[in-house]
Order: sequence, then C-alpha cells, then structure tokens
Amino acid sequence: MLTLYFLRHGQTQFSRDDTFCGSGLDPELTLEGRAMAAAFARAYDSFGWAGIFASPLKRTIETARELCDSWQLGLENRDGLKEIGYGEWEGKTRAEVEREFHDDYIRWAADPAWNAPTGGERGIVIARRVAEVIEEIKERFAEGPVLVVSHKATIRIALANLLGIDVGRFRYRLACPVGSVSIVEFGPNGPLLRSLADRSHLPAELRALPGT
Repeated sequence: MLTLYFLRHGQTQFSRDDTFCGSGLDPELTLEGRAMAAAFARAYDSFGWAGIFASPLKRTIETARELCDSWQLGLENRDGLKEIGYGEWEGKTRAEVEREFHDDYIRWAADPAWNAPTGGERGIVIARRVAEVIEEIKERFAEGPVLVVSHKATIRIALANLLGIDVGRFRYRLACPVGSVSIVEFGPNGPLLRSLADRSHLPAELRALPGT
C-alpha cells in the first residue's frame, strides 16, 4: 500500500528561537539542522523510496538533499507544501505579535482554520493546497514509501485533514517538532496514522535542543 512519510525540516535559526517563520522567509538550516537531515537519511536509507516531494523553500530542500543523492531520485518541489504564510508576523516572536497585532492574534489562536495571521493565510487554504499534492501522489504511486518534506503548520494541517480532525485544532492536537517524521498508510479503510512526530532517528543531543 502507499505510505507517506511526512518529515519536518531540520532546525533553522527561527525554529531555534521560536519566532514565526512561514513562506515569507527562506532561511537555511543551522549546523544542527543539517545534522538532523543527515541522521534521517542514514536511518531511512534502506526504505526503497518511490518518490521524494518537498516544499520549494531552502530548509526543506536541504533536508531532503542527502536522501535524494543517495537514491539518485529527483526532488519534486510543490508550492502546495510550503509553510503557512504568516504575513506581517514573519520574523517576530509570539510576544511581539500578541502585542502588535493583539486582536488578529487572538482570533487566529482561537481558530486558525478560518482566521489568518495579519496579511497571511487561513488554515483551510493550506489544507486545500496540501490535499492537492497528496491526491497527485496517490494517483501516481499505488504503493511504496513516498517522502514528503514540509513544515510544522503544513504537516499538522495535512494530518488533521487526513484524519478527520478539525483543521482549526491543528495547533492543539498534533505535535511536529523539527526533524520529526509522521507516517500515514493509505489502506482500504482510508488513511491510518502509524506514527506521529517520531524522532527516534535523531541522536539524543539533537532531540534535546531548545526550540520548536
């Protein structure tokens, strides 16, 4: 059966410092983030990958590169896998956003499916664009593991949508730390979550790093 591995990219300076970083910013991985990507590639090198898809942002491309090179697979970039657009919140801390955009932040925190960050994207828009990529993968690959390298909010929204969880609850129901992988099988009864936010492939020192 088709199995999707949703991998969140490795650490960036923004995930380390817990600041908003969406599709409007394009940082590279930190040294630790590259180590996370390498650890995943080593642990999952023997999986017989049928395809590898990623957001076209630097942090996801860097995370996928080593595994693509090992398997001699071309990386397929899809805009639908980009992170949520945080608009005017990009690069700001949660405290700064709550102070400068208080009402918008309160509405977004209550229901991010239907309320967007100031100048940003609603969760339902992300759910729609990610679903289009997943449908493409399902049409092309009847079986075999397929890797999807994406971002914190995007992966959580994709999982919520697949599992029948209210997209407006994605921030409060599903974890997705840096370097983690969540596994979904597509069987006769629909998508089945096999693993959520697993980081057992990372050495202890990388799992213990601060940030989200």
